[in-house]
Amino acid sequence: MHDPNIIVGMESGDDAGVYRLSDELAVIQTVDFITPIVDDPFTFGQIAAANSLSDVYAMGGRPVTAMNVVCFPVGSQDISVLQDILRGGLDKLREAGVALLGGHSVEDQELKYGLSVTGVVHPSKVIAKDTAQVGDRLILTKPIGTGIVTTALKGGEADESIVGPVVRSMVELNKKAAELMVETGVSACTDVTGFGLLGHARGMVVKGSAGIEIRMSAVPVFDGVREFAEMGLVPAGTRRNMEFHRKDVEADSAIGEESLDILFDAQTSGGLLIAVQDRKAESLLKAMHDNGIESAAVIGEIVDEPRGKIIVRG
Repeated sequence: MHDPNIIVGMESGDDAGVYRLSDELAVIQTVDFITPIVDDPFTFGQIAAANSLSDVYAMGGRPVTAMNVVCFPVGSQDISVLQDILRGGLDKLREAGVALLGGHSVEDQELKYGLSVTGVVHPSKVIAKDTAQVGDRLILTKPIGTGIVTTALKGGEADESIVGPVVRSMVELNKKAAELMVETGVSACTDVTGFGLLGHARGMVVKGSAGIEIRMSAVPVFDGVREFAEMGLVPAGTRRNMEFHRKDVEADSAIGEESLDILFDAQTSGGLLIAVQDRKAESLLKAMHDNGIESAAVIGEIVDEPRGKIIVRG
């Protein structure tokens, strides 16, 4: 039976679910957890928490409460590791103004951590991912390439000068970017995580009413990413994204495979991908730059044709 109070449900494939409680209030619910991508437990906790909160920000909401989700290998890891992870998560929750209410843990051979998050939003102000309009500009708020860099880190190929900026980006909340887009009024939004930039962009036009054109030269990319991609240091998740979505992408002949690897790269705690009317794009971009979101860039636009597809230009 359909519940008329479901504003965004399972069938939409959106970043989070939204349920109307009254004419003035709806709740946003999401859950996400990840395996470690950095060695430091505290930093991993920060990244996992920022990653989990991002879904609420992408929907135009304000996260208010959270519950820890923990899988921990008791037999092989010292409990101090878990304590540091939870401290890192709590650090980000405090920064976001979110109350931690508890959580659940299980013993598991593979360490995992994340959050179940509840947010609030006015029912008429929910920002979905598939409501972009032809002519909208696409703004990306963080560089991409986290998956490739963390793979290089595991392989001993990435030094601190490369890894540092990537970690700082993953730790950074999407809070301010979300506040600015809500203040501006935008058409659609999604956060860029495991499906990569192109996978999440494809979700914005999955209904087939429009297409997307992306300019590779305009996409912010972390230093070192292209070199690592050329070395073949690409995570398995990125390869799966390529296999699943490649049929929906038309790339210029000048776009090499390493560029597509970067565009499909599976991200952790990535930025927001925002569709905004052309007349508002420059003012939103300026507001982001003025508020310290220096990497934010217009990377493309919503186009009429080819519908349901992504065109990648040089």
